[in-house]
Amino acid sequence: MELADRAVGLLLSLISLSIFTYFTFWVIILPFVDNGHFVHQYFLPLEYAIIIPVFAGVALLSLLSLFVGSVMLKSRKKNKKA
Repeated sequence: MELADRAVGLLLSLISLSIFTYFTFWVIILPFVDNGHFVHQYFLPLEYAIIIPVFAGVALLSLLSLFVGSVMLKSRKKNKKA
C-alpha cells in the first residue's frame, strides 16, 4: 500500500508541476514573445488566464461549501437523536 501511495503522490506532484509551469510560461513569458511566433499556437488567448482560475476557484469554494453544509446537517441530526 505504501508503494501505491507514493505513486499517487508522485503523479499528483508531476501534474501540479506541469500545470504550474504551463501557466507561468503562459502568463509571464508569453506576452514578451512576438505574436507571429509558432509557440502561440500551443496556448489559449490570454483572457482565459483569468477566466479559468476564477471559474476553478468558484467551483472549489462551492463544492467546499456544500461539503461543510452537509457535514453540519448530519451532525445536527446526530445531536437531535442523542
